[in-house]
Amino acid sequence: MRTAMGVWRWRRNPLRRPTDLFEAWVAFAALVCVLVVAPAVGWVAGLQVDGTLQQAAHEQRQERHLVPAVVVRPAAESEPEPAGGSADDPSAQRTAPHRTQIVAVWTAPDGSSHQGTVPAAEEPPLPGDRFRIWTDARGRVVGQPLDPSSAVFHAGMAGLAAAICVAALAETVRRLVVRRLMHRRYICLDRAWAATGPDWGRAGAGS
Repeated sequence: MRTAMGVWRWRRNPLRRPTDLFEAWVAFAALVCVLVVAPAVGWVAGLQVDGTLQQAAHEQRQERHLVPAVVVRPAAESEPEPAGGSADDPSAQRTAPHRTQIVAVWTAPDGSSHQGTVPAAEEPPLPGDRFRIWTDARGRVVGQPLDPSSAVFHAGMAGLAAAICVAALAETVRRLVVRRLMHRRYICLDRAWAATGPDWGRAGAGS
């Protein structure tokens, strides 16, 4: 609102100061940034992020496979090793803490057999129950591939965040400039007061 009101300082007025006109141009530039530049930056950022995430989602769908697994037994508390035995794979360690851990066996897409600790698909897990888990081509447990719709959502949020940042930056710069202009106006006013004030109230003041 203050930005829009600053534009009215363009109107012709004998009392208009040069700083008033400069402030109006600053307000106009900030308004253009908020209404035009910020959405454009957000759109471009969203497209860039969406392209990156969609590519990642496509690669994950190519590299990750949903394979059947069979419950062997409930996992003992002393079996902290993640399924597949790969402690260096962060996706294999993303397990829900509130779900029961079980020991399961599965066959990888390359035909190799694996056994490891994974979260139970159902409660309570029973030996012999079948469920499916995500693995890579060598049978190591990985996270679920990124869904394309989730990628679009995250890209939209990234674009919105970029647009908000640009708009906030424009408004911050405008406020700093206006604050500087106000400081300059007060200095000019103090100088004028110092030059004129001592003669006030005297006969023939200003003569």
